[in-house]
Amino acid sequence: MKILNSKVTKMSLSLVLAIQLSGCVFSKVSPNPNPPEPNPPVQEIVIPPQPEPIVKQLKPEPPAKAEDSANSLYSTYALTKEKTEKYAKPAQEVSDQSYRQMEAMPALRKSKLMNSYATGVAISEMGRGAGAAVKMMPSSSVYYGGQAYELSTESYDTINENKFFQCSEKPVSTFSIDVDTASYSNVRRMITQGARPQADAVRIEELINYFDYKYEQPDKGAFAVNLEYASALWNKKHKVVRVGIKGKEMKTEKRPASNLVFLVDVSGSMQSPQKLPLVKSSLRMLVEQLGENDSISLVVYAGAAGLVLPPTTGDKKTKIMTAIDQLEAGGSTNGGQGIQLAYETAKENFIKGGVNRVLLATDGDFNVGVTDRGSLTELVEQNAKKNIYLTILGFGMGNSKDGMMETLSNKGNGNYAYIDNQNEAKKVLVEQMSGTLVTIAKDVKIQVEFNPRLVQAYRLIGYENRLLKNEDFNNDAKDAGDIGAGHTVTALYEIIPKGVEMDKSEDTLKYQKVKATSVAKSEASAESDELLTLKIRYKKPDGDVSEKQEFPLKNLSKNFEDSSESFRFASAVAMFGMLLRESEFVKDGNYGTVTSVAKKALGEDKNGYRKEFIDLVNQLDGIKLNRQASFSE
Repeated sequence: MKILNSKVTKMSLSLVLAIQLSGCVFSKVSPNPNPPEPNPPVQEIVIPPQPEPIVKQLKPEPPAKAEDSANSLYSTYALTKEKTEKYAKPAQEVSDQSYRQMEAMPALRKSKLMNSYATGVAISEMGRGAGAAVKMMPSSSVYYGGQAYELSTESYDTINENKFFQCSEKPVSTFSIDVDTASYSNVRRMITQGARPQADAVRIEELINYFDYKYEQPDKGAFAVNLEYASALWNKKHKVVRVGIKGKEMKTEKRPASNLVFLVDVSGSMQSPQKLPLVKSSLRMLVEQLGENDSISLVVYAGAAGLVLPPTTGDKKTKIMTAIDQLEAGGSTNGGQGIQLAYETAKENFIKGGVNRVLLATDGDFNVGVTDRGSLTELVEQNAKKNIYLTILGFGMGNSKDGMMETLSNKGNGNYAYIDNQNEAKKVLVEQMSGTLVTIAKDVKIQVEFNPRLVQAYRLIGYENRLLKNEDFNNDAKDAGDIGAGHTVTALYEIIPKGVEMDKSEDTLKYQKVKATSVAKSEASAESDELLTLKIRYKKPDGDVSEKQEFPLKNLSKNFEDSSESFRFASAVAMFGMLLRESEFVKDGNYGTVTSVAKKALGEDKNGYRKEFIDLVNQLDGIKLNRQASFSE
């Protein structure tokens, strides 16, 4: 009997130990004085009927009751059979690779979660105690100690920094302008969270163009050009040419009628506070600026796409806000299907001579339906030719697909902004609303011809994914960037003047030659004191034939200290970008130089964006985290 008791005791102890190690907690209970009868009868469980999926038709009949009723938004409309077959796909939960890896892991001991993109915080000694649990959240987050930490699957297209071209061999440079600013706010988000941005996340032209510069308004036409030539901040032997373009400003009350389709990602990856909740508050800001001449539709997509709000005039704000407030995240991300439905909605409500635009709010993680970049690019290009443009608003962290979003906005004749906080939403959708919505010139191309008698070599700073062949400049079929009302565009060329010794790394064109006639022509015209000639080609928003303007720049170089405030601040931002990318072309100075120059070029700084930049540079001194996110034992 003692032996039996000993075995039972050991078995009991093993069971208790196993339960404790599993993280379960049991309290001591007294025996039930009225134990249940053996084999109790099975109770019938009644499951209440589940609500129907939220899908809407493209041309809904008006609701029978008050238009502001939330129920009418979600129950009155039903997709026709054709639209249902085309758009309403079964929702499916799609777990990403990091989720599957985490689910397969046992309790983690002495492991480190380091996410340099999302949190910049290292959490060590996870799972030290018995029963420690690590769970994956729907948005690929790790939950530990009451705090969610996202595993980063962010992706960025590779950027190969522009090199120097010898002017005698290639005197002409051609590229498409870019007014995107997403890279700056994304970099700001990373640094603020204690992470050093990876090099490919840094697009220097977008850092520069985040800031407004005091360029003169155009007297006539769509935009004015401002050129300046002075010493380079980061290399005392070199010079810099600043090309500045200022779009014609437009008062809010003079905006043309607008057909705006909000396309909102409500998939499971959008659950975190930096995503869908911020999307909703951002859209509310924009809606407050709209009026009776504006038509607003709201399309959502997750496992399926649906029309939540049919075209509604901007003065019916309660109805629009109610639709926005009802948005909730869940499901996989059928982004391609959502874009198709949004464009179809925009086409059916097209305003001739007005603004027709789809505004996509997403983290860019398309994983169901049409997901390849080529197919989506073709779709947005086709609609851009029909004057339905695309604006992309990126949100959140951890799984952002930056390259996808930038490509789609470029091909959709739109812009790409990354919104990391409420202030950025206000900047993009309130302060710069006309520029975000109203295009004043499309397919804008820049071509610069340098004088080989005065310029030994040059390189374009940034715009690596906007370079064009020289023959593309006169080809109206070649797509290029667009300028919105009031937008400024800045481009910097680093110049090696004639007679300055070149580094070996700068002599990169040993076998690249141009026709002798081109060189001869350039040298024949080089007797003048012109350093270069800037050519701009663009189309009107509804035009198919381009116009061209030319602007010469004389060889009148200034010392850096004597250059304009705009020149100096833009140079500081460019140097900051090059330092982040660890560029080989920074010969003089460091982050301290950037801070010093930026402080002296603050100017009016009405909204405090330049001061914020200085604070951002100062934060880099304490950042020691790796660029790559990792999860290791």
